[in-house]
Amino acid sequence: MKLRKSRTFRKGRIEIIPMIDVMFFLLATFMLSSLSMQNLDSLQVNLPQGAAEKLNAKTPVTLTVTSDSQILINRTPVTLDTLADTLKPLLQDSEQKLIVSADSDAPQGIVVQAMLRARTAGAQHFLIAVKHE
Repeated sequence: MKLRKSRTFRKGRIEIIPMIDVMFFLLATFMLSSLSMQNLDSLQVNLPQGAAEKLNAKTPVTLTVTSDSQILINRTPVTLDTLADTLKPLLQDSEQKLIVSADSDAPQGIVVQAMLRARTAGAQHFLIAVKHE
């Protein structure tokens, strides 16, 4: 009587190429989504320290004052005299918020004058940008 050999079991294989493809796809997805979360409308300034809630505005208007007293609206250089005329078309409604991003070394008088000129242009709500601790 001849006995049959029992079934030979083959070792399972792990295919690593599809796993690498999935990992690269996830890496690219997270990189692109993190780039879309960045606020690219403002310039890099040295913000003061503080604790504040994050802003979820649809189309924020940014008023930037640099350390050398240069004033910018959404990266467009303006002067104190032309600030109100430049800002007025950007403020669509009375609920539009204006983000003030002033360098901590900027003269306080220039920041206050810029905010007063923005108020004459129709800005009602000001948000001060701070660096999270």
